[in-house]
Amino acid sequence: MKKWLLLLSFMAFAPALGQRLVVAQGTDPITLDAPLAQDSPSATVVTHISETLFELTPEGRIVPHLAESYAFSDGGRTLTLRLRRGIVFHDGTPFNAEAVKFNLERFVSRELASPFAFLLSELERVEVVDPYTVRLRLKNPFAPILAHLTHSSTAIQSPTAIQRLGAQYRDNPVGTGPYRFQAWQKGQFVDLVRNENYWGEKPSIPQVRFIPVPEGTTRVALVETGQAHVAVRIPPQDIPRLQVNPAVEVVRTPSLRTIYIYFNTQRPPFNDVRVRQAFNHAVNKEEILQFVLGGIGRISDAPIAPGIFGYTSVGRYEYNPQRAQELLRQAGVSTPLRITLHCPTGRYFQDIQVCEAIQGQLRRIGVEATIQTLEWGAYLQETQRPLRENRIQMAMLGWGTVTGDADYGLYPLFHSSQWAPGFNRAFYKNVEVDKLLAQARISTLPQGRQQLYREAMIRIFRDAPWLFLHSEVQVTAVRREVQGFLVHPTERYLAYKARFR
Repeated sequence: MKKWLLLLSFMAFAPALGQRLVVAQGTDPITLDAPLAQDSPSATVVTHISETLFELTPEGRIVPHLAESYAFSDGGRTLTLRLRRGIVFHDGTPFNAEAVKFNLERFVSRELASPFAFLLSELERVEVVDPYTVRLRLKNPFAPILAHLTHSSTAIQSPTAIQRLGAQYRDNPVGTGPYRFQAWQKGQFVDLVRNENYWGEKPSIPQVRFIPVPEGTTRVALVETGQAHVAVRIPPQDIPRLQVNPAVEVVRTPSLRTIYIYFNTQRPPFNDVRVRQAFNHAVNKEEILQFVLGGIGRISDAPIAPGIFGYTSVGRYEYNPQRAQELLRQAGVSTPLRITLHCPTGRYFQDIQVCEAIQGQLRRIGVEATIQTLEWGAYLQETQRPLRENRIQMAMLGWGTVTGDADYGLYPLFHSSQWAPGFNRAFYKNVEVDKLLAQARISTLPQGRQQLYREAMIRIFRDAPWLFLHSEVQVTAVRREVQGFLVHPTERYLAYKARFR
């Protein structure tokens, strides 16, 4: 901690106070190339630099952004977008229909291999109608298409910069957003500067710095001492002290993120559903919520969080260690059962503490879990290895359904076409679930989609490819000299409407 305080006392206040906003995130970005940014710390930075055709408001409405208007035709198989005029990328090149075509085709290309390509899997081709009109031809009516075009991975970036920089673009992004990329000292900071030519309302604050600080108590100390203006995921034990600190505001924001531990369902012992169900019964989620999370969050009763289109409660695994032991016996598992639990550090709210609590609870049913941690980038790399290379037995991850639509919370995580290196890290497969999720994508009736998602979630819950834990509430500390800093339900921490008092 002392190293961080000494380092950041130098970093945070050059230039002068009032010129730079400092945001303490839990981890460093993985990449700043939008289609490859698969974690929220990366996406938060990307969102300041590059913009999407549509936006999801904090209230959950989908509104045009770089697109000015849109229209569906051909029974929902064609989406025509009229684009805003007079916008330029940070390198001075024009934002237009050709740029949109380039980005969307790159997004779904096998060469890029974006893990988010499923978002536009129904895209057949992109047509340029005129310099500011683009037409998306779809294979089928695609209900979540507008929601998917709000996702930060679909942001429109400079084709010129992408072609000129090649692989180096991942560390040198060029967009149309309110801030321009300035520098990335990996493991230390990402610096952004105000885009003086921004087409919308210019940010008040000239510079923003994002710093990775894995330890929650250190993030708190940085805000308390004024070395950072914003700190994410405040540990519950620090909240009462911050709430009486006149210099700091504690902001609680609902989140669309679900926290879970996935099982490798294709390898013993977790290829037996009874073992997976046993682990769900062995973990006392209420105890974790109260004593580890400080009552902050909500025990999961579905694979997705409330507030998402398609959410419905499908039940909970009650805490029942006797039932857990009986299921292990039925599965022929002898105890002690030794397994490895992979867990991140500083990425999610109280992540390592939750893993340690689960470790203790599993011990009560004869399971000895060894916790293994890795640096966040390495952790993600390990989880996304294909089955033949993947050695993970169970691992904690979180998923924010940041489009507000259940397709994004279910299809990539549970459809068998999305096995790792896609987001189905559990290697889960259920033919009926596949059919239900595929049908929900092309159904045009909201009530019909909701029923399809309910049926899919009931089956997923029964199959238990996850140890279902909780949905998050974001607890953020913001110094009171900062106004207008937005903590979005999608877990994006947004500085472009902030100002200093």
